[in-house]
Amino acid sequence: MPQIPDKPALEGLEQKWDAEWSARGTYLFDREAAKAVGRPGVFSVDTPPPTASGSLHIGHVFSYTHTDVKVRFERMRGKTVFYPMGWDDNGLPTERRVQNYYGVRCDPSLPYDADFTPPFAGDAKSLKPADQVPISRRNFIELCEELTLQDEKQFEDLFRQLGLSVDWTQTYRTISDETIRTSQLAFLRNLERGEAYQALAPTLWDIDFRSAIAQAELEDREQQAAYHRIAFHKTDGSGDIHIETTRPELLAACVALVANPDDERYQPVFGTTVRTPVFDVEVPVLAHPLAQKDKGSGIAMICTFGDVTDIIWWRELDLPNRTILGKDGRVLPDAPDAIVSEEGKAAYAELAGKTVFSAKKRMVELLEESGELIQVSAPFAHPVKFYEKGDRPLEIVSTRQWYLRNGARDADFRARLIELGREMGWHPDFMRVRYENWTNGLTGDWLVSRQRFFGVPIPVWYGLDENGERDYARVITPDLGQLPVDPTIDVPAGYDESQRGVPGGFEAEKDIFDTWATSSLTPQLAGGWQRDDELWSLVAPFDVRPQGQDIIRTWLFSTMVRSALEDGRAPWSDAAISGFIVDPDRKKMSKSKGNVVTPADILSSHGTDAVRYWAASSRLGADAAFDPQNPTQVKIGRRLAIKVLNAAKFVLSFPVPDEARITHDLDASMLATLDRVVREATRAYEEFDHARALELTEAFFWTFCDDYLELVKERAYDQTDAGQPSAALALRLALSSLLRLLAPVLSFATEEAWSWFEEGSIHTAAWPAPLEIEGNPAVLRIVGEALIGVRRAKTEAKASQKTPVETVTLSGPDDVLAALQSAEGDLKAVGRIAQVSYQSADEFSVSGVVLAPVEG
Repeated sequence: MPQIPDKPALEGLEQKWDAEWSARGTYLFDREAAKAVGRPGVFSVDTPPPTASGSLHIGHVFSYTHTDVKVRFERMRGKTVFYPMGWDDNGLPTERRVQNYYGVRCDPSLPYDADFTPPFAGDAKSLKPADQVPISRRNFIELCEELTLQDEKQFEDLFRQLGLSVDWTQTYRTISDETIRTSQLAFLRNLERGEAYQALAPTLWDIDFRSAIAQAELEDREQQAAYHRIAFHKTDGSGDIHIETTRPELLAACVALVANPDDERYQPVFGTTVRTPVFDVEVPVLAHPLAQKDKGSGIAMICTFGDVTDIIWWRELDLPNRTILGKDGRVLPDAPDAIVSEEGKAAYAELAGKTVFSAKKRMVELLEESGELIQVSAPFAHPVKFYEKGDRPLEIVSTRQWYLRNGARDADFRARLIELGREMGWHPDFMRVRYENWTNGLTGDWLVSRQRFFGVPIPVWYGLDENGERDYARVITPDLGQLPVDPTIDVPAGYDESQRGVPGGFEAEKDIFDTWATSSLTPQLAGGWQRDDELWSLVAPFDVRPQGQDIIRTWLFSTMVRSALEDGRAPWSDAAISGFIVDPDRKKMSKSKGNVVTPADILSSHGTDAVRYWAASSRLGADAAFDPQNPTQVKIGRRLAIKVLNAAKFVLSFPVPDEARITHDLDASMLATLDRVVREATRAYEEFDHARALELTEAFFWTFCDDYLELVKERAYDQTDAGQPSAALALRLALSSLLRLLAPVLSFATEEAWSWFEEGSIHTAAWPAPLEIEGNPAVLRIVGEALIGVRRAKTEAKASQKTPVETVTLSGPDDVLAALQSAEGDLKAVGRIAQVSYQSADEFSVSGVVLAPVEG
């Protein structure tokens, strides 16, 4: 056994025990053991793969600790744990980080430069997009690979410092060849079953990232706007209809006016037509229930496309498409065919090529000049759709994209997704409602294609007709044995490279998958789906999906969709949802708000166990405030971890004779109380309530240290006392159980203390079971209260706690007095009491404390 240090300390334990755990293989998944016990004996975790772009923040520490605490409990309960780690490498955040870090941007038209050296390596002071050096797609992807590998190594180092009991041999990357193969295979199976399809449709578009954005990636942000009241002219010459819009720059894209069918003001004009101001295009006046009678003038113009409601109106009213915005966010050069007047064409020409902002300014001027701008309201704030990682409002452009069916247009499949969600355990349960609300509120299928570079290629080519144009009816897919493929490099079966891009040949799909289209397959990626059938049978469906509440609509929902389509089942039995980390002002921490705290300094300053304690003190689904200037809970956790080491050292100083038995009522009472804690903490962990388990264990631990240890230490020291073996044994039994109860949270301090008297790791030791020693739990509580009363009397007398007491009177009911008498020797020893008198009474009290006179 290692020697117990003279002054136990937390410093250095992270490095010491991470190295030991790695050397021993403490957390490795034991496949042979898993095969021996079968699927019921395995606990598998679908671990969140963090985005490897930048740095981890305190929210990662918070939520990953929640997972690790549960995993450690299940491992100690005898489960064979499958706890992998993934890295989410690809996606828009990675590309942006690479652009800023290296000072480059991707230009797919450029040739590959094998000798290219980026101008910067994270040392650019201030870099504008126009200053970024254009490089080939292959060069850009190589830089993405390089930087994500660096980030992943930093992330792993921090997760190791955090003490995550991950099996670091079971890792995956969302851009590896194996991941690409799995993602492409799943998609091709979707395509074969008719679950994936391609369509030309209005698409939410980020003009900075130059990519389509899915519904799940949207967020509303408040933006300033003003209503512009504009006159449309009735075609029959009977007057004008006034509409109010915040987007006058889209007037050239107007295809109809719409009002609520119940609005009596407009019922007479439904079915008639009006002419647009400035452009003089005839458009119909229609009815639709989504039009709001109390918004603006009660009648709106439908443009293709100003917002999501425009898309619904356009689709359901079967209107023409007159898109005027391009993928760069500028007004297209060619006017819609509907604008036929010379004046209208001239007006449009003044808008062509302008940004949305400049086009709005000029359009307002044109309306003022024509006299058709009636009024402009005072500015007001309203919600506008943004890509969650973008800087400018989204626009809606018409593009051809790939979609995956998600239940939005299939009532039966949507009902099945709801049913699968209800078959799962949700922790906390109210998070299930968020899942159901999202599922029921979907307005379109899942858009899975992105116009970016670093990601999983969509594995298709297109046949070209005799004019060299894509024939979208001739989608060419690879043989499954050919996977993974990059269509921009690889050639489909039956063709050769010389036929690329020529009439009668083929053309590659250049788009990549949305990052969620890959991350939605994390159970398959980690669990060996379609490549390791034995592993898949041992771990799937997984036991738990731990994650944040903000990605229920993305990661959780999309994974459910993929599993339901592929296997007809939920991918896990339980979902554990963490809350947010908020700053001292109760605002959610996020990089965009600049209030994110990075965990490295906190871990170094206070120790990992202290930070794990802070995280584990919060229940699942509950938000937790964190103040880096005064991390109170972290400090409490550090005090607890230090006390664990010191208490263990103290307890282990008492030898336990081989023949020791529990013979003393106070010892039996303490152990009976501990049995109750073990049962309740175990139940709490089983129910994913780690905070309750910690609360119960911590409360007993302090009672054990402050009361029981103090009460029995004199007896435990005295080798001549007949009760010494009982005290020493009770202390050792309690220490063993308490260390194991605290091990899931204080993973380093408990391992250190355990190593002083036990072989092997505490984290593979058996979870404590009730000792079933008969005892009255009330004895410890009552004697503890008596000790507190004696101490209080000394404090009030401003005397030292070492001051002897000549007499004390203990009053109470007969059963209380009996409990006190059973532990009289220990109470007298710790309180330095010469004589104890007992008096029958209805209520317990400590009185008549007479202190011995102070000599001198």
